Amino acid sequence: MSVPDHDAPEEIMWSGDWITAKKRGRWEYVSRVRNIRAAVILALDGDDVILVEQYRVPLGRNCMELPAGLVGDLESEADESAFAAAARELEEETGYRAQQWDNLGEYFSSPGMVSESFTLLKATQLDRIGNGGGVDGENITVHRVKRGDLNRFCAEQRAMGKAMDVKLLLLLGAGFLQGKD
Repeated sequence: MSVPDHDAPEEIMWSGDWITAKKRGRWEYVSRVRNIRAAVILALDGDDVILVEQYRVPLGRNCMELPAGLVGDLESEADESAFAAAARELEEETGYRAQQWDNLGEYFSSPGMVSESFTLLKATQLDRIGNGGGVDGENITVHRVKRGDLNRFCAEQRAMGKAMDVKLLLLLGAGFLQGKD
């Protein structure tokens, strides 16, 4: 009689500085080391949404995304809150500071392959305090897009060969459901 996957012992196949490859029964998946998770920011300024674009090595191309970053990625900040990480990342990546934050819950982007979760936080009442662009080496481009133009904007970006982060479906989904592409 075989052991169900959920009762099988977890094996670490490989571990690096940021991710660990694991196996449990027939399942192979990755997780973040030290249970690091992410904070993803839905930054809204009036009728505009703030997006970021950056080169992603695993994709080999630029990717359009919601601003985001790791929570507790530095061992000295292991107890960092999602709100603190989101505020830091919003300023670093976009140059905006939010006066209002709302927690929209915890989500998993690819639960069949990755155990990492992210907290989705809505940032509003934005003040521009800098240029953004990320920290050294990130080379982030900030895009301010009218919500009504988002489907068109993303279609144009895809046509130029840019990848789209799955979390953009949060904004594009209503248009897809209404038959708009």
